[in-house]
Amino acid sequence: GEVVHKASGRRLSYGALAAEAARLPVPQDPPLKDPKDFRLLGKKVARLDAPAKVTGRAVFGIDVRLPGMLFAVVARPPVHGGTVSGLDASRATRVPGVRKVVQVPSGVAVVADSTWAALRGRDALEIAFDDGPHASLDQEAVAGLLADPAAKIQAVRSEGDVAAALARAARRLEAVYETPFLAHATMEPMNCTARVDKGGAEIWAPTQAPTWAQGEVAKALGLPESKVTVRTTLLGGGFGRRAMPDFPVEAALVARAAGSPVQVVWTREDDMRHDFYRPASRHELRAGLDAQGRLLAWHHRVRAPSIAAQHFGGGRERPDVVEGAADVPYAAGAILVDCATPVVGLPLGWWRSVYSSQNAFAEECFLDECAAAAGKDPVAFRRELLSKHPRLRGAVDLAAARAGWGSALPAGRGRGIACHFSFGSWVAEVAEVSVEKGRLRVHRVVAAVDCGRTVNPDTVEAQLESAVVYGLSAALRGEITLERGRVRQGNFDEYQPLRIDEMPAIEVHIVPSAEDPGGIGEPGLPPIAPAVANALFAATGRRLRRMPLSIG
Repeated sequence: GEVVHKASGRRLSYGALAAEAARLPVPQDPPLKDPKDFRLLGKKVARLDAPAKVTGRAVFGIDVRLPGMLFAVVARPPVHGGTVSGLDASRATRVPGVRKVVQVPSGVAVVADSTWAALRGRDALEIAFDDGPHASLDQEAVAGLLADPAAKIQAVRSEGDVAAALARAARRLEAVYETPFLAHATMEPMNCTARVDKGGAEIWAPTQAPTWAQGEVAKALGLPESKVTVRTTLLGGGFGRRAMPDFPVEAALVARAAGSPVQVVWTREDDMRHDFYRPASRHELRAGLDAQGRLLAWHHRVRAPSIAAQHFGGGRERPDVVEGAADVPYAAGAILVDCATPVVGLPLGWWRSVYSSQNAFAEECFLDECAAAAGKDPVAFRRELLSKHPRLRGAVDLAAARAGWGSALPAGRGRGIACHFSFGSWVAEVAEVSVEKGRLRVHRVVAAVDCGRTVNPDTVEAQLESAVVYGLSAALRGEITLERGRVRQGNFDEYQPLRIDEMPAIEVHIVPSAEDPGGIGEPGLPPIAPAVANALFAATGRRLRRMPLSIG
């Protein structure tokens, strides 16, 4: 980040030179460095932030401390859309350390000298809530909304006549796949520190979207954006949850009401029961094969609530719910991808790999069903259908080769493969699984990725490994359920992540490429659930079409 004068050793940051550089003429044809001269690109480089994180010197949002800062927790309505209908704070204000009890749009905040005092004060509140319009929402209601036969269907990709192709198919297949709501469950729960005075507002936030936070805080406080400063800290996991501006807005309003700097801290239960959830979804798939096992027809109907519509309104030409489904890469005589976007009374948010995490599960498992019906090897079947997508086929070839596809496995084990394109990168994963003592066990995962020119292979490997872990937790256990409008799960005893003794061996292989770099934080997640489900079929002959993948 600096320009160095070698002769004298003097150095200046790019920022210090920016104004002067802006006055220089723009080069018309700047020569690019020859890849043979790269010193860093494509080589493993140690992270500079690792020592600070290991030793605890790194400052995450929850580590921020300001002079005179107080701490707060908020009692929020248990049902999304609910409101405070009654409050008696007299017992709470008598708790030692509690300074104030203030009402804000999200609920009732208890402000205290410490987080512990604030929590004890919140426990002492006598508070009543009006549950609002979503008090009857439960699992049965959600399932009904997703399966509604009267829902408006919007076609987003139509090639050929699917109905005619199905009619002449020698073999027709149908299946329904389902995925549940999921929480982000970041290791650092939501928190934000705010200071609000006559001069404006200052926010210390572990946020993925500082400009969105700035705009929403300014709007909530009635300030121009120029009067709101957002200081972005390190964040202990984001996965899309920390893109939302709700927690900075809440902290700013609490700080203004308290009249002092305040750090608002969420408990794990607050975090899990007031998340912006990955939408639940239902996938209705049909396919037709000819007598030689070739794919004649493919129809994928996605039924899922729209994140974009909830936050930004409708009118999008291509609904977000078909991300990862509309661009199905497999060649077929006719293709139809359509969708329904029911409104479900739960806050929705982007979850690592967004809709690709659901759509790839349905698509890749159903394609495996087609391969089995055609009597063809799952890898060979994919290769036949990926003639127009050589980069995805290359990832499939590399993953299969490194996994030893076709070689013998120990008794009771099965291999499964899945592949997917998302966020500019092509990924294939092979899983080896078995059933041990009535539980699904994942022994090994081999991943291959074509993400274009690799900047730091170590980062690529780390992101693929973490995507597998995060995706396996969701595939094997992740599920948010509702009862009377309330989220049942509150902590990791009910929403269990993968334990270290359940962790499979993971290998990551990078396809050499000189293409433009793609993303790497999200593309490793979509293939893992279908690879595991397909491996379970190979091991046991049993198809699981709903996540989490439970064999009990």
